[in-house]
Amino acid sequence: MTQSTGSGWGESLRTVIYAVLLALALRTFAYEPFSIPSKSMVPTLLVGDYLFVSKFSYGYSRYSFPFGLPLFEGRVLGSIEDVERGDVAVFKKPTDNKTDYIKRIVGLPGDEIQVVDGILQVNGVAVEREALGSGSIAEAGYRTDVTEYTETLPNGRQHLIWEERDDAYLDDTEVFTVPAGQFFAMGDNRDASQDSRVQSAVGFVPFENLVGRAEFIFFSHRQSAELWEVWKWPQNIRWGRLFDGID
Repeated sequence: MTQSTGSGWGESLRTVIYAVLLALALRTFAYEPFSIPSKSMVPTLLVGDYLFVSKFSYGYSRYSFPFGLPLFEGRVLGSIEDVERGDVAVFKKPTDNKTDYIKRIVGLPGDEIQVVDGILQVNGVAVEREALGSGSIAEAGYRTDVTEYTETLPNGRQHLIWEERDDAYLDDTEVFTVPAGQFFAMGDNRDASQDSRVQSAVGFVPFENLVGRAEFIFFSHRQSAELWEVWKWPQNIRWGRLFDGID
């Protein structure tokens, strides 16, 4: 009886260890889940979205591993050409190399990036944007007027952006020349995003700092129900966003 019980515990422990190792391998080399805590990527990503990021899209760096273990320098199994203008990417914030940020890649190595009167300019050419309509967003007792646009990047990639106005703090910038091996990233909620336009806080994003490309939303909720309010859970889930791809 004692031998049988010990054998059962040993088998259970091995099963748990195998499961943990498999989960770590999937998180490191395949897909890692992330949640959205801020509105900087609205309307593409909402607060309360949970998404999967593909770790293999750009190859692997030290930041592909838990705790950013410095196992090697640079990237392996990936090329800088794998990063495309318009990708929504998770990266380690360059100014501390530990905070996860998610933004859209709008500038590639060698590009000149500027914002003039709220309009993104790439290599001296204004990016096309088309107004879709205006509305008001209520949040925490405040109401904000926004205009939604479709923005078309030079490679033809289209996505939605929000602008509160075209004369906000980051709506007129200097010309940023993207260094070799680095990228320029911006949030889709242009007047509510701290991104590469703020060089002291974020700055250019080195290729090594990229964690992966955001692929699809697997869960989303409005965060308006307490954990114990079980009866409110179904109505707070954004059912229409489940398994949506990220453009």
